[in-house]
Amino acid sequence: MTELLFHADAYLKEFDATVTRVEGDSIVLDRTAFYARSGGQPSDAGTLSVSAGAEEYRVLESKKQGDEVLHKLDRAGLAAGARVRGTIDWARRYQLMRTHTALHILCGVIFRDFGVSVTGGDMDVLTARMDFEFDRMSATFAQEVEEKINAEIAAAREIRVKVLPRDEAFQIPDLIRTKINLLPPNIMQVRTVEIVGLDLQADGGTHVANTREVGRIKIVGHESKGKANKRLRIAVE
Repeated sequence: MTELLFHADAYLKEFDATVTRVEGDSIVLDRTAFYARSGGQPSDAGTLSVSAGAEEYRVLESKKQGDEVLHKLDRAGLAAGARVRGTIDWARRYQLMRTHTALHILCGVIFRDFGVSVTGGDMDVLTARMDFEFDRMSATFAQEVEEKINAEIAAAREIRVKVLPRDEAFQIPDLIRTKINLLPPNIMQVRTVEIVGLDLQADGGTHVANTREVGRIKIVGHESKGKANKRLRIAVE
């Protein structure tokens, strides 16, 4: 089992860990701050070093495999039992944190002001898209939404992360913002992300601590993906 350090502290940049298993050029650690790709958020990148930095491996990707996180490296060479120092590519991670929080701001504004569900979404570094259950969408509407979401950034809202028992979490109205509940039934502890005064939903990603850290959001596109399914594309400046 891999301890997910990024769930407890999204700002953790370095950590020490032990290799517990090796699969060719991929390894499992007992603990990791490398975000494991899921929920539309890409995985982190960075390095693992051994022998006080004398030997360094690049982490190309990290993904969940059961209750472990598998780290794909640029080459094989590490053995089970090795002690390593992990360093996150912080510039990339922080941009992804800002982008993910931008999507929550967008989702929160759309749900608060228009009462519609999310039907899909995806993100990359400083760019993202989110689909909503709208019949129609226009450039005027997109401009209105852009003004609203940037007002939430200017409001400097605190962002809080909690882990709740599943039964307690599902007492929260509208905790799941997607059209379909994608939370597996075997997950008994639910991680929630709250933008205080705007949004509260179940989420496993990494986020900034305050909306002001996001910067400005631009809506760079809007399109129809079918009846009652419209897409907004954003860029974080």
